Amino acid sequence: MQQVDRVIHDRLTTGVPLVAQVSQYIISAGGKRLRPAMLLLMAEALEYKGEQHYSLAAVVEFIHTATLLHDDVVDESTLRRGRPTANASFGNPASVLVGDFLYSRSFQMMVETQNMRVMDILANATNIISEGEVLQLMNMHDASLNEADYLHVIRSKTAKLFEASTRLAAVLAGCDAEQEERCAEYGQALGTAFQIIDDVLDYEGTVEDLGKNLGDDLREGKTTLPLIIAMREGTPEQATVIRNAIEQGSVDALEAVVAIVRGTGALEGARRAAAAEAQRAIAATAGLPDNAYTQALRQLAEQLQSRKT
Repeated sequence: MQQVDRVIHDRLTTGVPLVAQVSQYIISAGGKRLRPAMLLLMAEALEYKGEQHYSLAAVVEFIHTATLLHDDVVDESTLRRGRPTANASFGNPASVLVGDFLYSRSFQMMVETQNMRVMDILANATNIISEGEVLQLMNMHDASLNEADYLHVIRSKTAKLFEASTRLAAVLAGCDAEQEERCAEYGQALGTAFQIIDDVLDYEGTVEDLGKNLGDDLREGKTTLPLIIAMREGTPEQATVIRNAIEQGSVDALEAVVAIVRGTGALEGARRAAAAEAQRAIAATAGLPDNAYTQALRQLAEQLQSRKT
């Protein structure tokens, strides 16, 4: 990860001060660096001996950071990772344009690999992520969204970059098509579990732990899995309270909605769904070499279910 951080620092070099300032602001905020870490772990698990995984891990982080910059503008978010979002600090235009810079810089770095398969995976992933963002926008304030629709959105918007990260490791290691698909499945399953838990924490966590405002999903009119389960398991009156809150995009009823979500067992139900995805990820590692990196990938899937941030 230190090697990846060095690549990130070197490739953020630009003659435009505001670009460098906003880029450094959001990247230096920390975060889990989960996607690049997964790429490195999978490459090492597959016994890859080169160094391209460092630059591709940085590419993945740049793409992720670009999506965060654009997301926060679309969602009108004001807090991320415990401090003001870039759009709150520098304005929407700067956030959008610096996000574009990070996308274009990541594509420059892809080209440098001179590997069309790598470019195909990342270009496809970026396109699907964008489609997922638009799907989520279309679904805002739609309380009729079902579990299958929800999963389709998060597998496009969130899990796709996880999937691309672990697939890239397989490509670098020269895996056959079957092994590549197993690696990709690990990433997709882990990314799905990650997003489900993220949606659980919006009704279970604290501002201090999460580094973002509680109830943001409800304010944005997002129908997430805890709400879908709560509407299904609760009384008609409880379902109406949640439906109205989603459709109005209001946190006025947040306390009531949280009580319903907790009281109907929706959080436990969502966590069971995340656990099933985590088990799918673990199962996908069955054909990997038996080494410390493979064990770390399995532990990551296990520990993801109990995360609080």
